[in-house]
Amino acid sequence: MIRSKDILRLIPQRKPFVMIDTLRVLSDTSAESTLLVRPSNYFLLPDDTLSETALVEHVAQTCSALMGYRQGALLSEDAEAPVGLIGEVKHFESHRRVRRGEKVRTQVAFGFSFGNVTVATGECRVGDELVASGQLKIFMQS
Repeated sequence: MIRSKDILRLIPQRKPFVMIDTLRVLSDTSAESTLLVRPSNYFLLPDDTLSETALVEHVAQTCSALMGYRQGALLSEDAEAPVGLIGEVKHFESHRRVRRGEKVRTQVAFGFSFGNVTVATGECRVGDELVASGQLKIFMQS
């Protein structure tokens, strides 16, 4: 299990935009992350729920962390985290907003890749409840 301090070596985001607390690499093409929704979360709305955009970003950062892990960013002190851009969000469904105090568990899986573009799917859950899912097309800068 990779925790917050080391996750910062895997992703380019910095506070207040970090959306991952832990990362567990499941395989070369899949990972699971968690995020506890805190009052300080940048995407927290006035009704104490996360915006749907936050879950898209959480999935994207989980993908970024997996890419950083695959590229060995934890192994070298001077390695830079890979920078990716969301090229497309497809079939994203939000079933409900996540509330402050809830822990989101997200699984991502990489599918088709061509050059610097990877298609990834993600599912966000609170407990066993599916709260969001979708597909991202991610462009990784070289």
